Amino acid sequence: MSADERTRPRRKDEQPALSRAQIVAAAVRLLDAEGIDALSMRRLGTGMGAAATSLYRHVTGKDELIGLVVDEVYGELEVPGAASPAEWRDAVSRGGHGLRAMALRHPWVASVLGRVGPAHLGPNLMRVGERMLALFRTAGFPADEADRAMKAVVSYVVGAMSGEAAHLSRLARSGRSEQEWVEGRDPRKLREENFDYGLQRVLDGLEMRLSRG
Repeated sequence: MSADERTRPRRKDEQPALSRAQIVAAAVRLLDAEGIDALSMRRLGTGMGAAATSLYRHVTGKDELIGLVVDEVYGELEVPGAASPAEWRDAVSRGGHGLRAMALRHPWVASVLGRVGPAHLGPNLMRVGERMLALFRTAGFPADEADRAMKAVVSYVVGAMSGEAAHLSRLARSGRSEQEWVEGRDPRKLREENFDYGLQRVLDGLEMRLSRG
């Protein structure tokens, strides 16, 4: 490409050069701003100044796009490690709180996790799952039980954060802030305390299971 070609203005009928990373980043921004109901290939393309057909060169469709955006936000997570069995519970607890915090930054994510099938499991989702599973193995759960123990914790976290995300979405649609909704209280702190209470009770049960061998 010549210098003139690089610097000349793009004609109105020309499409901008796109990459999968740009498409995923734009989709996350759209979802954060407007929620899952706003996501369509046409809407996303319009926001990027491109035809929906140009997006299909990089993403096969909405299902794959949802898998990609979920994996993108899972890249924000860091699952703590545990060097000994004594450290597993604290590490799992911090991992659960980290997952909740990510979901509250991206309230749409809880509603689409069930739509991410095995074909669209990305590297970040797999990394988080493997690191969480390693914590339960370090704790001493038998190999055939570690996965079920991990899923019990993740199910609680996903269920709890789904309720919180729905609550925040309702407030956003009503135009009210949490502070207006609950005067004189700290609703964020209250929600976090309620979340942690439930998480610790799940971990109590798993710790008791370990002690029984």
